[in-house]
Amino acid sequence: MLNFNFYNPTQIVFGQGQLSQLDSLVPKNAKVLITYGGGSVVRNGVLAQVKAELAKSARSVSEFGGIESNPKFATAMQAVERVRAEQIDFLLAVGGGSVMDATKFIALAAANADYQGQEEQLLIHGFNPVPVNNAIALGTVATLPATGSEMNCFAVISRGEDKLPVYSPLTFPKFSILDPELTYTLPAIQVANGVVDAFVHVVEQYVTYPTGAHFQDRTAEGILQTLLEIGKTTVDEPSNYAARSNLVWSATMALNGLIGSGVPHDWSVHMLGHELTALFGVDHAQSLAVVLPSMWRVRREPKREKLLQYAERVWGITEGGDEARIDAAIANTEAFFNSLGIATRLSAHGIDQQGVERVLQALEKHGMVALSERGDVTLEVSRQVLEMAL
Repeated sequence: MLNFNFYNPTQIVFGQGQLSQLDSLVPKNAKVLITYGGGSVVRNGVLAQVKAELAKSARSVSEFGGIESNPKFATAMQAVERVRAEQIDFLLAVGGGSVMDATKFIALAAANADYQGQEEQLLIHGFNPVPVNNAIALGTVATLPATGSEMNCFAVISRGEDKLPVYSPLTFPKFSILDPELTYTLPAIQVANGVVDAFVHVVEQYVTYPTGAHFQDRTAEGILQTLLEIGKTTVDEPSNYAARSNLVWSATMALNGLIGSGVPHDWSVHMLGHELTALFGVDHAQSLAVVLPSMWRVRREPKREKLLQYAERVWGITEGGDEARIDAAIANTEAFFNSLGIATRLSAHGIDQQGVERVLQALEKHGMVALSERGDVTLEVSRQVLEMAL
């Protein structure tokens, strides 16, 4: 097992009716800005419930809507100006990962005067911590299980055609309310996206190379098996509480740092996927579903040990030679994504060879030329992956 430093201070309040805890979780005298996305929380009544809970104490409450599914820097900056003008001291993200990500950026940008007028500089540090000392406190009410942003300190912000990571331990939510019933009204495709997103989050930390981290491996395998068991059910039966609650918790546990401690990480699938989203508007999870099977087929040798472990422990594949078992595990993964209504070919999104060239140019521009747990995903390897995915 590799050395690690695990820290996660987020309080999770999970289950039916737990929105009633909101009044006790937000400081009584806070000036609160509620952030949300395209309006689904207005239509389904969640925003009204949130406001009713906050009104139980003498708080100042305002709201900022319109955060995009891939949150834009310009939109987040509008919220930053609101926070400064109204002297907001608590942010409450109501929505999915994009709303949470934008809120984390808002928390950093509004609290650090040194960056005023040059907030884009917060986006240049990649996966290194942003060098700041302050952030506005934030909490979340999660309405879409997918990204795990409700229990981590990472965010991704879009600026032009760039999707840029932002990372600071100061942006862990103080709390996150996870009531599976708040996700019942999601469109089926968003639920399917959530299943795939959580699944790929796990394998980016699990299907790398062995380090003797038995607890992390078994926990990762448990999450993957859970997603396989309930994925189709929770897409087809949106009010099935047992299935949906397992999806919500699996998505959170997939990226809260637990299974990623003491093990190597890959994230090359995400880096290629981010470019597909930025350039062509492919849903984040759907970009991952396209890239993952081809990435594994191209990189089967450096991932051989863990792919065989994945085949046996997650899919129960124990017969046949090594190559046949790896092939079957990859094929089963692809079939699982397809069973959720998620395509696994670039052509399904109208992306051809010319599109592949655009992705490669973007990867080079962003310095993504030595990706993966081994740093061996060069531009040439990325080309092979993308062309195999056509």
